[in-house]
Amino acid sequence: MQESVVRVDSLTQKYGKRTVISGLDLTLGPGVFGILGPNGAGKTTLLRTLATIVPPYSGVLEVAGYRVDSERTARLARRQIGFLPQNFGFYPSFTLYDFVRYVAWLREVPADEAHGGTLHAIEQVGLSDRLKSKMRSLSGGMVQRAGIAAALVGAPRLVLLDEPTVGLDPGQRMHFREIIRSLTDTTVVLSTHLVEDVSAVCHQVMVMSDGAFVFRGTPDELQTRTSPASPGDTALEQGYMSVLAQAEAGAR
Repeated sequence: MQESVVRVDSLTQKYGKRTVISGLDLTLGPGVFGILGPNGAGKTTLLRTLATIVPPYSGVLEVAGYRVDSERTARLARRQIGFLPQNFGFYPSFTLYDFVRYVAWLREVPADEAHGGTLHAIEQVGLSDRLKSKMRSLSGGMVQRAGIAAALVGAPRLVLLDEPTVGLDPGQRMHFREIIRSLTDTTVVLSTHLVEDVSAVCHQVMVMSDGAFVFRGTPDELQTRTSPASPGDTALEQGYMSVLAQAEAGAR
């Protein structure tokens, strides 16, 4: 049995008085896991919690064997977490190499591994010819690929990607999928609005609505949840929309 990399028990997350995630349970080992859901469903909040950016309001969070209940254990867990937020910042004057190497330093990648790991991560996203390019000179798609490289540097055990293919053209998206498929011993959590990305790379998919999972299963299983009235251009889109409609009806 493979060791779990993420364990969440009865997770509740709030912003002020508003409950964003309520009583969530989740256990993940190596593999690629997709999270689908409408805006406001709690996807980004869940990823930020798994990344230890915000502590749980209540419940248990374990990442890479560390129970995250203090700044000390959060720091230890962060060494094993690569995170690409939906909007990430960078120093425009940094070169691409500087940016990825800086993220490696923040994650405390060992000094004797940081240089090689930086070069490898940049190679993975197909930007080796732009090592010395300033971040401000890169196109939007290149910046997004730089962010993916930063999430991968140092081979973290958990990689969290929030809308990672935004700004990528079709060829770059296919390259991204190849990268994700190559991470065989890694736990990858991919939050996206693009159902086709989930279909292409995810072993399991979770649909969130109002801070809770309303479906968990394989992409094939999600396709079977379609109904004749479901909108969508593919069976997976129709299954996803059907699940959301059923959840909305049940909440009334």
